[in-house]
Amino acid sequence: MALPKNEQVLASSLEDPGQLIQTELDDTTRALKEITLLLEQSRGELSKLTQRNTAVNAHLQQIHDQIDKLPGEEVRTVYDSALDAQQRLFQMRGQLEKLQSDQTHLEHYKNTLEHLKAAISTGGMGASGKSEKGGMASVEMLVNAQESERQRLSRQMHDGPAQALSNFILQTEIAMRLLDVDPVQARNELGNLKVAAMSTFQKVRNFIFELRPMMLDDLGLAPTIRRYADTFKEQAGVEVSVIVSGNERRLESYVEVMIFRSMQELLSYAVHQNQATLVKIQLDVGESSIRLSLDDNGNGFDTDSLQKESNLSLKLIKDRAEMLGGQFDIDTAPGKGARVTLTIPIHA
Repeated sequence: MALPKNEQVLASSLEDPGQLIQTELDDTTRALKEITLLLEQSRGELSKLTQRNTAVNAHLQQIHDQIDKLPGEEVRTVYDSALDAQQRLFQMRGQLEKLQSDQTHLEHYKNTLEHLKAAISTGGMGASGKSEKGGMASVEMLVNAQESERQRLSRQMHDGPAQALSNFILQTEIAMRLLDVDPVQARNELGNLKVAAMSTFQKVRNFIFELRPMMLDDLGLAPTIRRYADTFKEQAGVEVSVIVSGNERRLESYVEVMIFRSMQELLSYAVHQNQATLVKIQLDVGESSIRLSLDDNGNGFDTDSLQKESNLSLKLIKDRAEMLGGQFDIDTAPGKGARVTLTIPIHA
């Protein structure tokens, strides 16, 4: 039976890591060409929509100057046309920004792949030897993980705050035009705008908290984990508890960041991948090491599946822990939940 394409690529990369890099490079180059073509088409469409919006606004200004002399149906038709033109323009601008962001990320990714390919071809990262192959696999996973995170943040920013700001501008335009025609409706639009702004502000705060919680710098690891668990509990609708033991104190910044990011990924994995409804987080701060453990009542999994794409987050946490001289242990089985323990040494 023939292997699926992704398994064929993985199998060939075990013999020749350069082949995996070349395959990724070819796919990335192809994606860049497609995005470049879409960008050209989108810029042309944006130019047409801009011209249409200008013409409609000019017509709307003429209507506004003689609004008392025209029937209400004609005013409403012109107003709806102007609203539609503005909405299409905002949507096209958002699409163009999204494509430009994707293009930038792919260009960075392509440059990284080209440097890796050059390093292999010049012997800087040899393709022979078990340890070198393992190092190459770790580099490849780290690059993919970083690029996936950039794309996720880009989509989240575009679909969330950026789209909301575009809608704010549109709602403000509506309210301004309604002030002279229908003050009551204008007041309602402003009320809706205030509610939407408050909701978006909270989403932006959550977005910033995920990127880099200021609490982590100000208060330390334990309070930040407690706060994140409470927020995650409200958003995901699952039961999350946190127990902190040992000598709760400030640690080296890189240790706090590593533990917090691991907790984020493990909690997300337990709920979204493992389908858990109850997660217990334990943080023990000892004199010479710090231990983070998560117990969940999810579906569990086969530990031999760590190499699969859906489990790469666990594999990366394991690699990071070992780089710092720590340990990463998983106690799980299909249908029996999971207990994941991460232990990192603390240096005075």
